[in-house]
Amino acid sequence: MGILERWMGEAGAKKDLHLLLLIGGLYSLSIALSNTFVNVYLWKQSGQIVDIAVYNLTVVLFQPLTFVFAGRLAKKVDRIIVLRLGVIFLALFYLSVLLVGTRATDFIWLLGALLGIGYGFYWLAYNVLTFEITEPETRDFFNGFLGILSSFGGMIGPILSGFIISRLEKFTGYSIVFGLSLLLFSIAVFLSFSLKRRPAHGKYFFIRIMKERKNNRNWLLITRAHFFQGIREGTFMFIISIIVFIQTDSELALGSYGLLNSAISFIAYFVASRYIKQPMRKKAILVGGILLYAGILLIAFDITFGRLLIYGAIVATAYPILLVPYISLTYDIIGRAWNAAEMRIEYIVVRELFVHFGRIVSILGFILSVMFFDLKQILPIYLLIVGAGHTMIYWFVRKIDINDQN
Repeated sequence: MGILERWMGEAGAKKDLHLLLLIGGLYSLSIALSNTFVNVYLWKQSGQIVDIAVYNLTVVLFQPLTFVFAGRLAKKVDRIIVLRLGVIFLALFYLSVLLVGTRATDFIWLLGALLGIGYGFYWLAYNVLTFEITEPETRDFFNGFLGILSSFGGMIGPILSGFIISRLEKFTGYSIVFGLSLLLFSIAVFLSFSLKRRPAHGKYFFIRIMKERKNNRNWLLITRAHFFQGIREGTFMFIISIIVFIQTDSELALGSYGLLNSAISFIAYFVASRYIKQPMRKKAILVGGILLYAGILLIAFDITFGRLLIYGAIVATAYPILLVPYISLTYDIIGRAWNAAEMRIEYIVVRELFVHFGRIVSILGFILSVMFFDLKQILPIYLLIVGAGHTMIYWFVRKIDINDQN
């Protein structure tokens, strides 16, 4: 941890910060091992893109519902317990995938619900803990270092999974990969017992913080930005991995794509966290959004594996440029908002609800599009429409004045 301490100063010396980063790293590695391949696993069983969309829709439906409940639980009980519940449900998801095996498509709703509940508990607790453990001057570094850990996991996970799956017959490799994810989440549960308990007191004012958007212009703008963030993420969270697999018919090629993406992202997160300072945040968000949309233009109408690799490189560069300042800006707005010390959980819940509203709209739109139009004709158009979501973020953040919370 010496490098971390030198890099992040006093904040890096905190035990809870180290543990939170370690749990985040285990989470990222586990997700990198399996998450991309769950969609392919279902695709190989079903062959219907609508089934994959319904599975992902179930995830994003249960996630915000869990956020609301998890927020109440975190306010009444303890954030650490909520984090632990999230990791336990994620472990149950992978255990269920292992148990249902080649009948996974018969349990799409169950699997999606378990994953959505796990994500909801985990991210509510993780975001609140991040807000509590970091300070405004350390958030860019914390988010950047977490991004580095995520990218490192993303480099190892996909290529290792692709290698294992491609070397074993039928679905045996998938079982081993999902088993590894289950093991990593089990370790994360064990580590969570070392985190300092963080009980909360007071009433749960979720509706009040939702209405606070009328009083706080910055809060109104950042929640709108998060809705458009979700518009892109909803469809893109599954469609690119399916496209790569269809183009190559190879899990190893999909793993190679993930390796390239994460290797570039690893470097980009390091650079972004070191050099994007507070005065540069809005310009960085604009540049990142434009780059993300440029990547879609590259693959929308002419898809080849080579173009997909270039797209992956562009996205891996653009996301850190956008997300490091964007996440930090969001936390700063929450930190200066009305009654933030007591209502930080409610602010996190409301923020995540707007992201998921966008994701739900995005996936529902995708399902309706492929039901009423030919997939090959409508897909490029739909990707160009929803892909503008991250570019639209700048339209809202450019109007934010961090020194004015009225």
